[in-house]
Amino acid sequence: MSLEQNKAVANTFVERINAKDLEGALALIDSAYVEHAGGTGVPSGIDAARAWFTLLWAGFPDTHATTHDTIAEGDKVVMRMTSEGTHTGVFMGMPPTGKRVTSTFIDIRRIVNGKIVEHWTESDMLGMLQQLGVVPPPQGR
Repeated sequence: MSLEQNKAVANTFVERINAKDLEGALALIDSAYVEHAGGTGVPSGIDAARAWFTLLWAGFPDTHATTHDTIAEGDKVVMRMTSEGTHTGVFMGMPPTGKRVTSTFIDIRRIVNGKIVEHWTESDMLGMLQQLGVVPPPQGR
């Protein structure tokens, strides 16, 4: 597949997630999918993606991601993104705060034959926790 076709798959995945079309987004994931962003106790494969978005939408039902940059090379697509949402439900054990948060992250997806086969992410979880008031901001601010 071309770099532009790989970008289109990655962008379509984000569009479907923003539309809360989980099954449509998961249809873009290969059955041999590997999630590298999970932690201990997180399911693997497609179930990891399903679990993450279910957890995210429970805590931030109005979450929406904006893509700022999309770069493709070989079979990988890198996306620099911002997510915004209001914490109105339980998220990772944290009771709702009603606060609106903005979080930055970078996703890398490896795409083969039109399907996402691997995913990595780096996100500013500390910044999000500070916005929620769960973690205090650095002193002097």
